[in-house]
Amino acid sequence: MDLTAEALKRECRRQEESSLYTSTALFEWVKDLRVWRAVFIALPIVCAAVATSALLKHWPWVTGIAAFVAGVLPAIFKALDLDRDLAVITRFANTFKSLQDRFRQAGNITALGDVEDFKKEFASLRSKLDDARMASIPPPERYFKRAQAKIGKGHYAFEADSNSSDGVR
Repeated sequence: MDLTAEALKRECRRQEESSLYTSTALFEWVKDLRVWRAVFIALPIVCAAVATSALLKHWPWVTGIAAFVAGVLPAIFKALDLDRDLAVITRFANTFKSLQDRFRQAGNITALGDVEDFKKEFASLRSKLDDARMASIPPPERYFKRAQAKIGKGHYAFEADSNSSDGVR
């Protein structure tokens, strides 16, 4: 294999790893956003039930606070636009996961063929990666730390890769 193909293969591995960390961080963020979304949807319903409960008529301060929370949380949810963020972040997590797979395939399979085809494939993938990076919302640092921990523990290691005797990663 010539030096160009070897360099492109190494770069495919780097971009595969970068995409793995980015997609994992975004998926970790999505998990938290789903919890917050559930809280912002369920808590006002519970608070509205508490506010209208006849059992609490002797504690007007409890029903008042419950009514206030039931009224304010939907407005906060709408202002934070969590549904839109959840959809966008999920889409980009999937995009980076797909790019991870495509870079791995390019480095392991396309690299075995014609060098010019490999260069074209790599250029196409880099363009897609650049587009994803330009449009994606960067996750908070704590999600990168979670991603590092998960990846470090082997959550994304494939059995097929560990048993490979042909040198393909």
